[in-house]
Amino acid sequence: MPRGRYSLHDPHDHTPLAEEHFQCAPGPTGWRYVSQLTTPTGEHSGSVDLTLDDLGRPIRLELHAGGWQVRGAALDGVTWVRADPAGTDATEGNVRAHAFTGTSPAFLVATTRLLRLTPSSSATRVRLVTFTEPVLAPRTVDQSWALVDREAHATDNGPLLVDEYQVTALDTGEQHTVHIAGDVVLSAPGIELEDLESPPSRFD
Repeated sequence: MPRGRYSLHDPHDHTPLAEEHFQCAPGPTGWRYVSQLTTPTGEHSGSVDLTLDDLGRPIRLELHAGGWQVRGAALDGVTWVRADPAGTDATEGNVRAHAFTGTSPAFLVATTRLLRLTPSSSATRVRLVTFTEPVLAPRTVDQSWALVDREAHATDNGPLLVDEYQVTALDTGEQHTVHIAGDVVLSAPGIELEDLESPPSRFD
């Protein structure tokens, strides 16, 4: 069960945004990721709880940020309910999309589990619903993912496979690179793995 800490920063000017303390593990039905977020000054700022099924589909998502809350799942595409800090107003949304995304590294791992790309696969288009901080406002995005390299690195626990993905935002054409080992993001724009207490889990 990997447990560790990511630092999140603005990918353009590198302003520190938060630290995400996480743990994740595959289970009998898929994969689960839970985390708590703190501001650079150490104050609690939100949480992520994401569960995937064996096919990589989100069967449960719960986000908290800025007093706002989102609960969602894969249902007729993806469906969610967003509640305001006062708890007096809840809005339901539904989009014909494949899954969710957001600032948490969990969503990068989740997308790779959904797509199951191989180095010989062509680039694959995916439609995702992202929830923007700090009010968790929903927005639909289209991306293209390609697995461009897979390298084995020797470790004390056996070879560690590191996958390099090229991700393209289809609305702007902007490209970036994501490196993932098992269920841990090693590097991505705005994300740095600062601490890892145990090796990444290996997916079959």
